[in-house]
Amino acid sequence: MEAIESISEGFALFDHDDLLVLCNSRFIEFWSGGRNIREVVRPGIPFRDISRWMVENGIVANIDDDPEAWLRDRLYRHSNPTDPTVVRLTSGRWLQIRERLTQDGGIVGIYTDITEVKLDEQRRREQELAEKSILLQSTLDHLMQGVSVFDKHCQLVAWNDRFLELLDLPEWLVRRGASFADYVRYRSARGDYPEETERAIARRTEQVRQALSTKSEQLLHNGTVVDVRCDPMPGGGFVTTYTDVTDRKLAARQLREANESLERRVRERTTELTTVNAKLRQEIFGRVKIEEALRQAKAEAEQANLSKTRFLAAASHDLLQPLNAARLFVTALADRTLPEKEAAFVSQIERALECVEGLLGTLLDISKLDAGAITAEKTDFVIGDLLQQLAEEYEPLARVEGLTLRVVPCSKVVRSDLALLGRVLRNLLTNAIRYTPSGHVLLGCRHRGDVVRIETLDTGLGIPEASVGEIFDEFKQLHPDRDKSKSFGLGLAIVRRIARVLGHSIGVRSVVDKGSAFWIDVPVGVLPQALPKREATTASLDTLSSALVVVIDDQESILLGMRELLQGWGCSPIVAVDGRTALLDLARGECRPDIVIADYHLENGANGVDAVEEIRHVCGRDIPGLIITADCNPKVAGIVRRHGFHLLRKPVKPAKLRALVSHLLARP
Repeated sequence: MEAIESISEGFALFDHDDLLVLCNSRFIEFWSGGRNIREVVRPGIPFRDISRWMVENGIVANIDDDPEAWLRDRLYRHSNPTDPTVVRLTSGRWLQIRERLTQDGGIVGIYTDITEVKLDEQRRREQELAEKSILLQSTLDHLMQGVSVFDKHCQLVAWNDRFLELLDLPEWLVRRGASFADYVRYRSARGDYPEETERAIARRTEQVRQALSTKSEQLLHNGTVVDVRCDPMPGGGFVTTYTDVTDRKLAARQLREANESLERRVRERTTELTTVNAKLRQEIFGRVKIEEALRQAKAEAEQANLSKTRFLAAASHDLLQPLNAARLFVTALADRTLPEKEAAFVSQIERALECVEGLLGTLLDISKLDAGAITAEKTDFVIGDLLQQLAEEYEPLARVEGLTLRVVPCSKVVRSDLALLGRVLRNLLTNAIRYTPSGHVLLGCRHRGDVVRIETLDTGLGIPEASVGEIFDEFKQLHPDRDKSKSFGLGLAIVRRIARVLGHSIGVRSVVDKGSAFWIDVPVGVLPQALPKREATTASLDTLSSALVVVIDDQESILLGMRELLQGWGCSPIVAVDGRTALLDLARGECRPDIVIADYHLENGANGVDAVEEIRHVCGRDIPGLIITADCNPKVAGIVRRHGFHLLRKPVKPAKLRALVSHLLARP
């Protein structure tokens, strides 16, 4: 009993007849609710009587609708303990109850106070709701239409400044919680509604109650004509938008008057003019048909382009899955000691897979750029950091090709999208190295007024003047004999599309057999303060040795490939198709993982983020999590970042995977 009293949780033990054997004072404190229950909770009392007393005395919260149903559910969970049970008390506390059967058929229960956890969850929800409200208000304030939002009780909850300005409403009327009836009465008294006030209120309230979408046109007291649209919201309430159509109505009236005047003149004309007018009408009718056909063709083209983008997105996910598995198996084979002939075959397969991956990724990028699915997120940054990174990436490649790569340092600040600009410069450097048989490649910047011109210069084959206008087209290769296995003639096509998205100018000048210079003009930016220098960190080389790695993926081939790859690195992998299966394997082995690697999309609508969180919760510590997916949707990346996990795209490059896993395992 001294040991039981010393623990911070509530403790209760029931025998095989479900009678109370013993409990500690913490258990009695949780359930007392300010009452003296020691006469009730005593050894020998059945668990059923304790639970019923708590229900009848209002200890448990939120069961007023059907207390008997709650009691039945609680008794069932008590007799068949599996997952923890969470109970809210009227005192404001939250309890987590974990029960299990003893060897002699009794039941032992541990009662943990999780009030602070629940309060933290509530604060987070309130903060998220506040952030959404700010975002909604910001969106409303940028609309050209007036907008008002009433809840299911017909009370005003949101509006924008255009709503007040357009309808000329006083500020005392437009406030949070103002009733719809007061709003209608004020406008009726002012003359905005021709019908009686109460009749207008009843009619509009009935429309709201029946969740009807309505559209009407109103003439306001000041002569403004507004187009009014009212739409119901899920869960009750409605949104009303007001669009100023005064100019359009005036133009329509003027056009109608002009038509009437024209008709009077036409009637006064001779039969010859009437014939000419008939021909003119026929021509106008033909033009209308042509315009309608053009609009329809444009709509069909846009729909076809959208369908193409969706198809490519879906196809890419299905194509990248087996490609990812193949890369894993090939890398696992390459890490083994193989005969020379088989090793050469594996190397050729690996290069072929890299070629397929590069072509597929490039085609998908072009499709996304054409469909407008990629947008620029511009920031101000020092261009020299990007140039230094490119120098470190491409200097080994240039050295292998027998070239000298020189990157000129630059401290200028530019404004652009760092990732997209880096993609442009990488494509330009790749082309410069590929089409330069000997000599050198130079990457540097020139300050030209309000832009910084970033330029690559090479001593390569050059471009004929007649072909300069074609090099940015898809699949255009002026020197197809150079590195056919890796060049598809798409690099400069992507450069042109990304530059269009960024709003940057690009250009080229070249002389045959002397070399070429490609450039992109980037606007000058301003940094508010000096950026802190990041200290380099190194990961221990032996962090992978004996590391317990859990891999979750619904593709059997990928699980097999990951198992072979990780075992080749010295890891101890546990592979599973979902989080529950992984937890069962961990429980059988009585172990906790060092890192969890999961695919985002799993079977039956599950996802890898939830699976990693579940393993973290059960293991009771922040295990490093790595999400791997072929889904390029920005929403997926946002979800992964919000949970603090790392993200890799399929097909995964094993070297990059190994480096990231080593880094995560090396962190304290």
